[in-house]
Parts: sequence; C-alpha cells; structure tokens
Amino acid sequence: MENHVKAVGIIHIAFSVFGILIAVLIFAGLNIIAKMPDVDEEAMRVLQIVGMVVPWFMIVVSLPGIVGGIGLLKQQGWARILILIKAFLDLVSFPIGTAVGIYSIWVLFDKRTEKIFVKSKK
Repeated sequence: MENHVKAVGIIHIAFSVFGILIAVLIFAGLNIIAKMPDVDEEAMRVLQIVGMVVPWFMIVVSLPGIVGGIGLLKQQGWARILILIKAFLDLVSFPIGTAVGIYSIWVLFDKRTEKIFVKSKK
C-alpha cells in the first residue's frame, strides 16, 4: 500500500500544479484580451476582474493538493486527512477528478494504509 500512498501524493501534486498553470494561463489570456484596443471599456473592467478572481481562486484551491501530496510522500498523518477531504471534493469534477477522488479514498481508507500512518508516528 505504500506505493499506492505515494501514487496518490504524486497525483495530487501533479493535478494541483496543473491547476496553477491553468490559472496563470487564464490570468495572462484574459488580461491580454482586456488590453486589446477594440475592447469596450466596461468589458475591459469585467475581463480584468475575472482575470484576477478566477486564477486566485484556482491557486487557493490547488495549494492544499500540493501541501497534502508532499505530506503524503512524507507519511504525515495530517496529510491523509487533508487529501481525504480534497478527494471527496474532487468527486464532483467528472471524469478525471472523480477517478482521482475514488482512487484516493480507496487507498487512504484502507486498513493497511492506516497502519502506515500509525507506524510513521512512532
């Protein structure tokens, strides 16, 4: 099960980094569009606001996956709880988030996995 725990950690880190990259692209893309000369002034303000709010939201949502994934790789008990919460939230992101969530829940609720985290506390 240790390999599954590592896989869950790596998957959550990878998807979170991907989310941050998408946030940067959204930020750049919307701000480039907002600065085009033929864009209406009101549309420019809306695009700039959306271009700031959406990426920051995505970054804030992605950070727990990175922190929790690193914690799982180090077999920290708090990371198991954090990733379980994130996995349940990921279930609504069909289809990839659902698959990641189900796999994470299956791995982290397994009795053998619980023993890994109890063993690492000692």
